[in-house]
Amino acid sequence: MSRLWISGYRSYELGVFGDKDPKIEIIKFALQDAINQKIDNGVEWIITGPQLGVEQWGAEVALQAKEDYPELKVAIMRPFAEFGNQWNETNKMKLADLMKQVDFSDQVSDQPYTNPSQLKNFQAFMLSHTDAALFVYDEEHEGKSKYDYLAAQQFANQHPYPITLIDFDQLQEYAIEFSEKKNLENYEDE
Repeated sequence: MSRLWISGYRSYELGVFGDKDPKIEIIKFALQDAINQKIDNGVEWIITGPQLGVEQWGAEVALQAKEDYPELKVAIMRPFAEFGNQWNETNKMKLADLMKQVDFSDQVSDQPYTNPSQLKNFQAFMLSHTDAALFVYDEEHEGKSKYDYLAAQQFANQHPYPITLIDFDQLQEYAIEFSEKKNLENYEDE
């Protein structure tokens, strides 16, 4: 069984503050391509966290991929109990809705947030329960996912653990490809 950890930037780190932001379409397009390739190479589980941004978009894309790959399983793991309770109602509802759709969800710590060790335990859990990682992350533009990326790199130094990065240059290439695809679809519709 092959399991893939998906993580990356939080939405606010990308300047995304609403569901209609066109950047989301590009990131989801990139994630879709990467996830489909990973499934074609044997990934059976997509496991992600609950963060607003790449993690939730990754779960949404993986759930859509189940239409073509019904054997795919999707999981969301929260780092601690009551994760997201401080969010506004809209974001709480989005997470709750997503959690209902996935095949599995749980929390690594049964305690509400008390200290950073819970986040380290979450990283350790994700690394020990996945076989590879996919990060939407650019080393030249740090964000909170830097810590997950560095933990994965350290883990990969001692274990066979491939890490796939989608950086800003690749996102730009995906944006061009997405635009060309949209233009072609619009042309064909005329």
